[in-house]
Amino acid sequence: MLGLMHAARTNGGEEVVTVTVAEGVHRYTYGECAARCRKLASALERWGMQQGDRIATLAWNGYRHLELWYGVAGAGAVVHTINPRLFKEQIVYIANHAEDRLIFADLSFVALLEDVWPELTSVEAVVFLCDEAHMPKTKLPKVMCYETLLAGGSDDYVWPMFDERTAAGLCYTSGTTGHPKGVLYTHRSSVLHAYAAALPDAFDACARDIMLPVVPMFHANAWGMPHVAPLVGAKLVMPGPYLDGKSLQKLIVDEGVTLTAGVPTVWLGLLAHLQATGTNLGGLRLAVIGGAAAPVSMIETFERDYGVRVAHAWGMTEMNPLGTVNGPTRATAQLTGEARWAMEAKQGRAIFGIEMKITDDDGRELARDGKVSGHLLVRGPWVVERYYKAAQPAVDADGWFDTGDIATLDTQGYMQITDRAKDIIKSGGEWISSIDLENAAVAHPKVAEAAVIALPHPKWTERPLLVVVPASGQNPSKDEILSFLETQVAKWWLPDDIAFVDEIPHTATGKIQKVALRERFKDYKLPTV
Repeated sequence: MLGLMHAARTNGGEEVVTVTVAEGVHRYTYGECAARCRKLASALERWGMQQGDRIATLAWNGYRHLELWYGVAGAGAVVHTINPRLFKEQIVYIANHAEDRLIFADLSFVALLEDVWPELTSVEAVVFLCDEAHMPKTKLPKVMCYETLLAGGSDDYVWPMFDERTAAGLCYTSGTTGHPKGVLYTHRSSVLHAYAAALPDAFDACARDIMLPVVPMFHANAWGMPHVAPLVGAKLVMPGPYLDGKSLQKLIVDEGVTLTAGVPTVWLGLLAHLQATGTNLGGLRLAVIGGAAAPVSMIETFERDYGVRVAHAWGMTEMNPLGTVNGPTRATAQLTGEARWAMEAKQGRAIFGIEMKITDDDGRELARDGKVSGHLLVRGPWVVERYYKAAQPAVDADGWFDTGDIATLDTQGYMQITDRAKDIIKSGGEWISSIDLENAAVAHPKVAEAAVIALPHPKWTERPLLVVVPASGQNPSKDEILSFLETQVAKWWLPDDIAFVDEIPHTATGKIQKVALRERFKDYKLPTV
C-alpha cells in the first residue's frame, strides 16, 4: 500500500492506462486510483471482509485488478491471484485450499466460473470487474457488480495499522506433478522486493518510464512491476487480455512504452508480427524476459534489429518472484560479438537481498567458475520459508531453499540455468543441458520452437530426443538441423533423433511441459545406429 500512497502524493497526476475486456481504453491517475482503493477497502469491510480473509481474483492486467491488489491488502486481507490457465481441477483445489471468500473476475471468465462453481466450498459470491451496463448474463447464483460494490464505500476510510509481516498476497505454484503449493507474500517482502527490482541493475525503473507488464498479474505478481511502477512514479500501461503481437506493438508505440516484461512465447509472437509487417517498437528501451530461457537469437534480434536491450531474468513463485537480472558490469559491457551474446544468455546476477550458491548431490558447495554445474539454492528476505498451510519448512536449517534448478555461477556473479534437476539428461555419466540444446535448435531459421527430453538408451542410460515445431511455411529436414547443431554444441550432445510436431505443450505459465512430452514419446524408439 505504501507504494501507491507514495505515488498518489508525489506523482498523483501520472497515468494508469488499461485496455479493458469490454469497455475500451480506460485512463486515470494514481491519485484517482488511490481514492478508489480506499473506497474499495471500505466497501469490502462493510460487506464483511476481515483482516486475514483471502479474496481471489481471476483477472487480466487492468486498473480494477490493481485496485484489488492495493485495496484488499491495504485493509489487512490477502489477495489470492488465481491463474485462469490452470486446469479446472487445479483451480478448484487452490480456491478451496485458500478458503477464498470472494472471487473478483473479468468478463472473460464467466464460463470458467460457471464450470467450477458447484465444487467451490468457501466462495460466497463472484464480483464481476465491470459496471452495471456490462454485467453478464450468467447461471452463477451469487454475483455482484464491482462498480456498484465500490459505490457503497466511504471516501473517508482510514487505513488500519498492522505488522509489516502481515500477509498481503497469495500465489500458487503451477507444478506439473501433485497439487499446486501456496506461497504467501507479506507487505514487508513485497516492498523490499519492489525496492530491489527497481534498482538500475535490475529493472532500471524511474519516474520518466512508461511501464508495460505483459507478464500477467496472476503469474507470480507480474514479477513485481505493478509494485515497482507506483514506487518510482512511472506511468503504468496494462494490456488486459490482448497479448498478441499486433496488439502489443500498437500499445507499445501508442503509449510510448519504455520498459516491459514478459515470457519468451509472448515475445516470439511480437517479433513475428514485427518481421511480417515491418513495424517497430517506438521508444522501447528495455525488455525483461523471464519465465523460461530466452534464446540467444531472440536477444540478438531485439537488440540488433529494434534497438531494445534485453535483460534476461530469473525467479520463482517462491521468491516473490525475482532472483536475478542480467545487466552489464563495467567488465562485461566491453564484450562484443559471440562473447556478448553468451553473457546475455545467462540469467544474470542476484539482485540485492538474494544470496545464491550451487552444491553437489551431497550438499557440498561448488566452485563459482562458470563451468561446474550444481543444484541452485537461494535465500533472502522474500524467499519462501514454508508453503501455505504446510507443516514442514521449505528451507533447510540455514534458510536455503532448493530451487530444483541446475546452474553455474561464475566469478562475476552471473548465474546460468543449465536445466531443471528433473529434466537434465544424464548420458554415460555426463550431463547434457536440455536448455542449451533447445536454444541452439531455435537459432535455426526454420525452427519456431524446440524441446529436448531424455529417452532410455541401452548403452548410455539416456540420450536426447529433439522435438521441433517448424517455422511457418518451413519444412526442415532432420539432417539439416543436425548439421546446424554440429556447429553449435559438442558432438556427443547431438540428439539421437528429431521429432517434428505441430505444437509443443506448455504449462499454465508458458513453460514447456516436459511431463506431457515424456508421456507422448514414452514408447518412442531411438535409432540404434
